[in-house]
Amino acid sequence: MSLKRFNLILKNKIQSYSKTITVDPDKSISIRTFLIGAISQNISSAKNILESEDVISTINCLKLLGVKIKKKKIGEYLIFGKGLGSLVAKKNIQLNFGNSGTLARLIIGILSTTNGIEAKLKGDRSLNKRSMKKLVILMSKFGASFLPKEKYKFPLKMISTDYPIGIEYKAGVSAQLKSAVILAGLNSYGNTIITENEKSRDHTENMLLSSKVIKVKNGGKKIIHVFGKKSLGPVNISVPGDPSSAAFFTALTLLNIDSKLTIKNVGLNKTRIGFYEILKKSGAKIYFKNQKRINNENRGDIIVQYSKIKPIKASKKYYVNSTDEYPILFVIAALTNGVSVFKGIDDLANKESNRISEMQKILKQIGIKTESNNSYLKIYGKGMIDATNKKINVDNLGDHRICMSTFVLSVLTGAHTKIKNFETVFTSSPSFLKIMKTLGSTFEKQN
Repeated sequence: MSLKRFNLILKNKIQSYSKTITVDPDKSISIRTFLIGAISQNISSAKNILESEDVISTINCLKLLGVKIKKKKIGEYLIFGKGLGSLVAKKNIQLNFGNSGTLARLIIGILSTTNGIEAKLKGDRSLNKRSMKKLVILMSKFGASFLPKEKYKFPLKMISTDYPIGIEYKAGVSAQLKSAVILAGLNSYGNTIITENEKSRDHTENMLLSSKVIKVKNGGKKIIHVFGKKSLGPVNISVPGDPSSAAFFTALTLLNIDSKLTIKNVGLNKTRIGFYEILKKSGAKIYFKNQKRINNENRGDIIVQYSKIKPIKASKKYYVNSTDEYPILFVIAALTNGVSVFKGIDDLANKESNRISEMQKILKQIGIKTESNNSYLKIYGKGMIDATNKKINVDNLGDHRICMSTFVLSVLTGAHTKIKNFETVFTSSPSFLKIMKTLGSTFEKQN
């Protein structure tokens, strides 16, 4: 299913508000629930699933691979697991991942060690621009092959291995690559051992812990042992709100004078809250309330109040726990007095767009000075400026985070803004515009 394209026009500043909202369910957990449920035994259940384009792409790919998925009602599904190594595909089946890098990397991890798979792999225009070199090299170590050789962008052809052997892997900042290795290791002979050099999202590990197919040792460095060829029990997941989606409403509230916001039932996994930790360190009034632990995941309510924030100093250690939120952090820095510095952000260049250079272009349009190299960005913040006499234009980048960040920038400054192909936001946050309207923002859709 392709999204109907539209541009978004913004002209007016938002007023103060005091509201309570619920954000869209977590995309990372929603995608993993379907993928792990598909290779588990028996029937898995999923509640409060994000019904976005990326998740729909996940469901469509799994159905092509022989998995029965039944929708009970909005956000609630049954996944009839086929068991480990049991996905099947017609020869040269075509799998379309849409805009989802998460789906692409994780399902390729599963299929690389599933016997008898030959598949053509592709994504949308944005995903097809992203390098899959690291993934291809890792899956090749398990024995899978990819054609054409030495081509690392979709479309690609993947041929799985008939005799996968577990590997040793030193994981970096990418939770997607780590998860791909875990999922490939599940159906490999012997054990796969992953050493985390830098901590990254651990949703995959959390879902697999109850099946005892992995063992996690937390010491100086986290070590994950994946035990190959063991069966997985079904998963029963209720998905919390997405902390990445919540970040945009948090940013808007922090910068919008006299505003207050309560965001209910948000995932507060420690590997996902770097955005909030960075801002708390800079003086933001952000509080976590009603915390609980369900499905090995922390969740709770986020309380946000308008705050006078100091310039942001984000060292490399924050990047891995706040990757998706850096574009909106750049907006906060631009509208805060003083010089903010972000280090260790080179991986942002290989997201849906080059998020460093694209955000620099956007900020420049309202007179914000920036400096950068490959892994470093300095923003000379001006405080809350009035940009009603300025224009912002955002080209079709296919990048939901850039679109959402520009929206926040526009309604705070009053800049006359045109964001092309805003429909890409629905790949991760289909309720974004509805919530923004609830908070009092005005906008116009242009077909």
